[in-house]
Amino acid sequence: MSGLDDDSRNALVEYRLERAYKTMEEAALLEEKDYYNAAVNRLYYACYYATEALLLKNKIEAKSHAGVKAMLGLHFVSKGLIPVNIGKILSTLYEKRQSGDYDDFIYCDKEMTDDLTVQAKTYIDNLSQLIRGE
Repeated sequence: MSGLDDDSRNALVEYRLERAYKTMEEAALLEEKDYYNAAVNRLYYACYYATEALLLKNKIEAKSHAGVKAMLGLHFVSKGLIPVNIGKILSTLYEKRQSGDYDDFIYCDKEMTDDLTVQAKTYIDNLSQLIRGE
């Protein structure tokens, strides 16, 4: 991504933010049908896309999910640009997604999904404000 001009970079940042919000909508549809593990998966990816947008906006590259989390912590949480409690949301969702996707007999429920939805929205809104300089 380092070869992007500013216009292309900004367009991609906006696309990824839009994708984050659209993925939140996907999570809501899944939750309506009681597919809670799948909804949590989408919540994680919504936050992941927003994080990718933030990193891209700041010309920070990461090549894996772990790298994205590490770069968020290194460049934004540790410098006080994102509060620690907001930064932890991505890690929490990652853990819940991993468990729901790969572990046997792990079922997310409505209460958990509702709580994680609020956290994901807060996370994406915070990153969006940071990206837009608000």
